[in-house]
Amino acid sequence: MKGDLTQGPVVKTMLLFAVPMILGNLLQQCYNVADTLIVGRFLGPDALAAVGSAFTLMTFLTSILLGLCMGSGSVFSIRFGQKDHKGLQEAICASFMLIASLTILLNILVFAGMDWILLFLRVPQELQGMMRDYLLVIFCGLAATFFYNFFASLLRAVGNSVIPLLFLAISAILNIVLDLWFVLGLGRGVSGAAEATVISQYVSGIGIMLYTWIKCPELRMTPAHCRIRLACIKQIASFSVLTCVQQSVMNLGILMVQGVVNSFGPSVMAAFAAAVKIDSFAYMPVQDFGNAFSTFIAQNYGAKQEKRIRTGLKGAFLAALAFCIIISIAIWIFARPLMLLFVSEGETAIIAEGVRYLHIEGTFYCGIGCLFLLYGLYRALGKPGMSVVLTIISLGTRVALAYTLSAVPAIGVAGIWWAVPIGWILADVIGLIYYRMKKAHLFCWKGYAGVSNLEP
Repeated sequence: MKGDLTQGPVVKTMLLFAVPMILGNLLQQCYNVADTLIVGRFLGPDALAAVGSAFTLMTFLTSILLGLCMGSGSVFSIRFGQKDHKGLQEAICASFMLIASLTILLNILVFAGMDWILLFLRVPQELQGMMRDYLLVIFCGLAATFFYNFFASLLRAVGNSVIPLLFLAISAILNIVLDLWFVLGLGRGVSGAAEATVISQYVSGIGIMLYTWIKCPELRMTPAHCRIRLACIKQIASFSVLTCVQQSVMNLGILMVQGVVNSFGPSVMAAFAAAVKIDSFAYMPVQDFGNAFSTFIAQNYGAKQEKRIRTGLKGAFLAALAFCIIISIAIWIFARPLMLLFVSEGETAIIAEGVRYLHIEGTFYCGIGCLFLLYGLYRALGKPGMSVVLTIISLGTRVALAYTLSAVPAIGVAGIWWAVPIGWILADVIGLIYYRMKKAHLFCWKGYAGVSNLEP
């Protein structure tokens, strides 16, 4: 069940731990892509545009829960590296209650604010009814998103990245089957696509929760471990809240950009919806590698293995660089065939805009690859605030340039696409400069409350 990342060959250990995480999220992207492909092919460009905008919104909402779970996972990893089993169990209980409460609150807010959400996203009038139908169903899956991400983060924190992959695989296959049945067989339109997604999410979320309870008794939450103290809450919050802010700021920026995209009409919205799915699929492996890298660093930080951390840093950056170069070349070559998976050949304007997006973004995947590793590094070393700073720089630049450049008639919508890699590169430069300046202090354990043992 457990995987100790403080032992064994550094790069090999990190890669073996990362592979199931990468495969898992590739599967998740597969069923996200399946939603878009089925909707775009069988329900038309308007449905594709509506579901694409809704997906951006759901990514933002999910990022809040994901950020909280990832931040808690860093605490779990450090506790595991310290061999502090009592502290680990108390942290699990505190984190679960905190994130569950916020999930309930978030669900209430999104249902109550439906009209405001559609207004904020600048959704064209002709698409509002379709998008509302989709969102009313998809919002019901937020609890399932919490269950899956919490227990997946917990299992990964103790070195088990295989079980989350298995439950995600089941969910992905089920989602595709249900998508085809609900959309094509039952003719339920965009609501059917949403229903398929929500059902699949609950299968994986409840399934992984039951697995953890039955197979991992040492990770169970019991009344004895739910005697939550203020010190424990502060430690969880210091990681989780800032990681949540980092994730949500990142996706809030994307959501704001979606509003600019929507102002250019349904054709650009459809192109963006398809191209973003391809884009996310392309760089998702390096994002997951960054999360695996973060767990590796956190466990070794808890175990005070500084030499092993430094070796892991070099190996991780070289591996990410090699991957990003290969993917950039592939996306540049296959941009048009990939767009044709989502829209018919007759939709020339949509295809051309999607290809332009992919050529611009795909050229700079090394920038986002480096940024994901920097996020993981600072989160694991107890500096989640620096991850927030880098996210604000990256997304702030992206949003500001998207609004500014797209308003210039000679640039237009291409300004939105160029804003993205410029933000990546600027954040990379600042993140690397900070590391060079502060690296002597980043590995200082003395007095750091985030890794201290909890007193009974």
